[in-house]
Amino acid sequence: MENSSTKPQDQEDKYYCLTLENLYERLQTQPAGLSSQEAKSRLKQYGENEIKQGKQINPVKIFFAQFHNFVVYILLGALITSFALGESVDAIVIATIIVLNSVFGFVQEFKAEKSIEALKKMASPRANVVREGKEKNIDAKELVPGDVVKLQTGDKVPSDARLIEQSNLQTSESSLTGESVPVKKETHDLPEKTALADRSNMVFAGTIVANGRGFAVVTETGIKTEIGKIASLIQEKDEDPTPLQIKLDKLGKTLALVTIVICAVVFLAEVFKDGSFERAAIMEFFIIAVSLAVAAIPESLPAVVTIGLAIGVQRMVKRNALIRRLPSVETLGSTTVICSDKTGTLTKNEMTVKKIYANGKTIDISGSGYSQEGEFFVGDEKVDPQSFELLLKIGTLNNDAAFDENQVIGDPTEAALIVSASKAGFVRSELEKIFPRKDEIPFTSERKIMTTIHPMEGVDHAFVKGAAEIVIDRCETIYENGKVVELTSEKRVEIKELTKSFANQALRVLGFAFKKLEESSEKEKRLTFVGLQAMIDPAREEVKEAIKKCHAAGIRVIMITGDHQTTANAIAKEIGIEGRVITGSDLENISDLENHVEEISVFARVNPEHKIHIVEALRKNGHIVAMTGDGVNDAPALKEADIGIAMGITGTDVSKEASDMILTDDNFSSIVNAVEEGRGIYDNIKKFVTYMFSSNLGEILTLFIAIMIGLPLPLIAIMILWINLVTDGLPALALSVDPIDNHVMERAPGKVGEKILSKTLVTTMILVGVSMTVVTLGLFSWYLHKGYELQYAQTIAFTVLTLSQLFNVLNCRSADKSIFRVGFFSNVSLIYAVSLSFLIHLSVIYTPLRVYFKTVPLNLEDWVYIFFSSSLIVVVVEIYKAILSGKQNEMMLGK
Repeated sequence: MENSSTKPQDQEDKYYCLTLENLYERLQTQPAGLSSQEAKSRLKQYGENEIKQGKQINPVKIFFAQFHNFVVYILLGALITSFALGESVDAIVIATIIVLNSVFGFVQEFKAEKSIEALKKMASPRANVVREGKEKNIDAKELVPGDVVKLQTGDKVPSDARLIEQSNLQTSESSLTGESVPVKKETHDLPEKTALADRSNMVFAGTIVANGRGFAVVTETGIKTEIGKIASLIQEKDEDPTPLQIKLDKLGKTLALVTIVICAVVFLAEVFKDGSFERAAIMEFFIIAVSLAVAAIPESLPAVVTIGLAIGVQRMVKRNALIRRLPSVETLGSTTVICSDKTGTLTKNEMTVKKIYANGKTIDISGSGYSQEGEFFVGDEKVDPQSFELLLKIGTLNNDAAFDENQVIGDPTEAALIVSASKAGFVRSELEKIFPRKDEIPFTSERKIMTTIHPMEGVDHAFVKGAAEIVIDRCETIYENGKVVELTSEKRVEIKELTKSFANQALRVLGFAFKKLEESSEKEKRLTFVGLQAMIDPAREEVKEAIKKCHAAGIRVIMITGDHQTTANAIAKEIGIEGRVITGSDLENISDLENHVEEISVFARVNPEHKIHIVEALRKNGHIVAMTGDGVNDAPALKEADIGIAMGITGTDVSKEASDMILTDDNFSSIVNAVEEGRGIYDNIKKFVTYMFSSNLGEILTLFIAIMIGLPLPLIAIMILWINLVTDGLPALALSVDPIDNHVMERAPGKVGEKILSKTLVTTMILVGVSMTVVTLGLFSWYLHKGYELQYAQTIAFTVLTLSQLFNVLNCRSADKSIFRVGFFSNVSLIYAVSLSFLIHLSVIYTPLRVYFKTVPLNLEDWVYIFFSSSLIVVVVEIYKAILSGKQNEMMLGK
């Protein structure tokens, strides 16, 4: 009995199907528990009952991860080259940009992944254990398989265990299985294929004893518990790059290739055109090539993207969405499927009585959750609850639940009965003074009823509540309209059919009866039936409209829950989720889930591993998946999904730390708001990427064509870097706060693999780049032709290119709408940014800074030419947008 042999592998997860005799034999224990010596031996064998933390989050790694970006690699190359060539000013500016970008990203993302630490907090710190026949209170870490633990109301279960004795034991498992009401426990063995949520003879680490007491044999500890398995699933999941990171990485690689090719062509062309292979000449040509590289690389792009996302994060906080990873902002906007847990997310996690049956009538009750506001209706007609006050009084007196402010202590089902009575004006504390409880017979799983004794009208009465069919079968009479009459067989059948009807609507039905005790000592037989109360964890009021918005936005909503199939299906229909409904058991029989998942909209009775399989199947089909949840059971799937969304109020620490985003108000509709913000932010990212690349293309073409046709360099390296840093940066940043398009939620999500720059945007970029080149080189050549010095002509080219880009930012506010339709003053920040950029540019022409930039002051006539030339950018793009709009209208008419 007392040797330390290892548990057989094939039985580790199947203690629920063993008889108690086989359980004792398998775990080599007994009802009196282990000896202290054997417990010490097993502690060495199995290890402590705690969840070991996986890989630690390293702040240094987080910081250096900010450099893992292809555009940053290019900037680092430019930095090294600038230092090597002695261009220290250029090098310092580039280095400053790289460091600032990394700091921005680090500050936003330095929220350590504390999933495992949060799971450790859930473990009970102390446990009551029976060893050598004596009860002891020990550190829960010292528990081992085979220990016998004592459980009572309010305890946090310290490990997974098989019950061997219980009295009215119920545990709250909503955070683990998704079950919305406390689970009634039993001791007999169960079938081998029983789902996790239905293992009623097991208790699980981290869950709470809601009612009753019991003894259980520890079956698993530490990482082997159900919570431990979730911890290992979280540890095993690596972070995947977000769609935005993938797109920017591809963009960076394309940019690097183009830059290398252009620089090589220019370098070789200059060398062979000059015919000089002296070291000085080659270095000069190399500096020209590096200047082109500087022109090609949008130095401020990483910083602007990071700051743009950070600004988006601040905007989303105001709409009750807290982003934990910056790139998740864009991911949310690309979401095609939202997989949502039911309990506490789509529903209120507050049981609510919706229907009652009394006096031969079905009565509807308004209101939701634990709010005491509500009225009673038969059809559309309001009714006086005084006509069925006895039913409501029994419900609130035969009751052990209580409210501590808004928190329920005890069974949520009983809490719902207190609320239904309070809607009729019956206050429990006042009723208990009038009808004090004198005695009780507690609920048991065998009887399925509970009885309390109260004096009423000078005589003791038994008030009975329980499973509807059990109560009905114990009744001989019925209370209707203030009179006790015979309960006929026809009436009995009618009430049972109504009970089934309520159950088919996913309502939990309780029956109520009473008995005068003056004539008989039998308290639970020959009862008088009073009525039924039917309840459900109701859908949140705002969810239905939120799901409609999701559908309009091309986003599919899937319900994934540990609750029963009937309940899940009823809630799904109520809130507008349509499609096939299957259970976790059905899911296990589907080997190619990706081929079936598109037609399934509700998954019921699932466990954590099932949720991961569902997310994986959806991702295989090319979906961007968001997973919402609040329980421990949701954490692995939150980690697996493209974006995990946790609930801020009801969510466990585990789910929050595993998520990418937290809803601070637990409101499903906030997800829709967050998706809208995410789409708007991504649109703005595309705007400033378009702006920066079209502007840089103008710089590249200006330099490249000038070199190819034999013109002097119209810009020197520091001018190019200045344009990219100041003139590109501030307006691009202002674009990140551009107002969201009113119709952003009326279009389908972007396709997976879709390039960040569409064909239309690329065409616009080329058009802008060519236009900038023509006006810049045109004015530059004209000033040279008029006999101005090269430095004067370069100042003209520098200024024309700068103002062209400032005008171009107006074009980029919409890919297809005229700037006059967008609203010139709808983004005040952009006006300030453009004005400030212009003033900063003036500072390098009219202040001593011009020495470093090799510029000269310009006169009024110069400015007339410059403004006219640079504003042509707007005219060209407006004409192109008008042509595009005309073609779109023709296509619409054709359809």
